[in-house]
Amino acid sequence: MDEGLSKTDIMFTEHLYAPIEQVHFDLFKEKQIEVYIKREDLIHPFIAGNKWRKLKYILQDARYKNKNHLVTFGGAYSNHLLAVACAGAKYNYKTTGLVRGEEVNNHMLGLCKWFGMKLIFVDRESYRNKTKLFDEYFSENNEAYYINEGGAGELGAKGCGEILNGIENDYSHVFCSVGTGCTIEGLINYANENKLHSSIEGVVVLKGGDFLQKQIEEKNFNEANWRLHQNFHEGGYAKTTPELLAFIQNFAAQTGILIDQVYEGKMMKAIFTLAEENYFKKGSKILAIHCGGTLGMLSIVN
Repeated sequence: MDEGLSKTDIMFTEHLYAPIEQVHFDLFKEKQIEVYIKREDLIHPFIAGNKWRKLKYILQDARYKNKNHLVTFGGAYSNHLLAVACAGAKYNYKTTGLVRGEEVNNHMLGLCKWFGMKLIFVDRESYRNKTKLFDEYFSENNEAYYINEGGAGELGAKGCGEILNGIENDYSHVFCSVGTGCTIEGLINYANENKLHSSIEGVVVLKGGDFLQKQIEEKNFNEANWRLHQNFHEGGYAKTTPELLAFIQNFAAQTGILIDQVYEGKMMKAIFTLAEENYFKKGSKILAIHCGGTLGMLSIVN
């Protein structure tokens, strides 16, 4: 087991390819602002973007605790489940995913199986108590390691904060999509500790996300400037509108960058809307973090 687990060290030494690209649209030129995208989605085909960042310290912790069985949670189209499945195959961990809802087959879960992940489907009520589920299936398995849904938690946030390494104060605004809040908490904490002047701004992709505001406020990030935008969820988590899909298609056609309908499409559409509403001062430089998730597009493209 030790020989296999030592592969985890590779994750901490590999050079990550996540270039920053400027995107050019008439709207941005008219408003005299510049918009850039940090291509975290290019880090890995399946362990992409913030998924890689979150798992970095989680897998390190699993290794130090001599655990070789990663157990995690997600919905039927979860990018997180796929990332854990691939990371398990790549770094020699056994993996199990507890999937919310009735048993289904789709491209995301199919890829999880190809990477060797065992899937256990659980009803939605039972899924609400994940620690209880973990204990029910793995309380007697000393090698099992609990990973929260989406990689949420202190270790995941720590990894996400490193997205801003080397960026310093080049940008007036840094945007990311917000689901569990893990990614933006990591970015805010990094900005707080390094006294960045950039405003860290999150586009909440689910309806009724007021709890996220309270969740972040409780962290007491005293030095950081941050804000959540709650009105760009397009009807709720994983909900889409014809306008959103048209925006994504137009964006991809003009930039060659694919953004998904659940997270990054909503974030980018929000940036365009805010620009139209003169939210940004002239001369602003905006950095959007592309956290991946593009495989989710396979459920709607035709």
